[in-house]
Amino acid sequence: MNSPPENDLCSICHSHFTAPCQANCSHWFCGNCIMQVWRHGSTLQPCKCPLCRRPISLLVPSEDTIRDRNDSTVAEVLGNLETYNRLFGGRSTSLLQRMQDLPFLLRRLLREMMDPQRTLPLVIRARVYIAMILSAIYIISPIDIIPEGVLGIVGLLDDLLIALICFLHVAALYRSVLYFRHAGS
Repeated sequence: MNSPPENDLCSICHSHFTAPCQANCSHWFCGNCIMQVWRHGSTLQPCKCPLCRRPISLLVPSEDTIRDRNDSTVAEVLGNLETYNRLFGGRSTSLLQRMQDLPFLLRRLLREMMDPQRTLPLVIRARVYIAMILSAIYIISPIDIIPEGVLGIVGLLDDLLIALICFLHVAALYRSVLYFRHAGS
């Protein structure tokens, strides 16, 4: 979903979306509204999502917003979003924050990889495929760090850990793509 739900309203202004953008927590806001929330607080730190209170470290404009960049008000909103992303999108985040961002990033990545009209850089696409293939080989192979035959269900922990590391790596790759796309770099 590269645009907000059709019948949804901005949770800040309670109106239809104008220049919508999606936060890393998956909530949608008007670009101007979320920028006002940020400016209302401390501009030295990322604002918190008005709905879930998670820190917003990345704001991704919808495709319609990007298409309308020739409109002066939309161009101003996109400039503000780029500034915000430049300030907070490249920072290192905690493991908890990365795990909370997984659904947002993996959902967008999967959608982008399946859409023939969108293109990921070949190097990123190759790294994603390699990470997924190597993880699948490890999980399927009978050779394990913690063998299931000896420890039973506890032996699945290393497989789960490898899958989690793979997902975190792939999400970090895609986050860097989104950062460079939407931070104006």
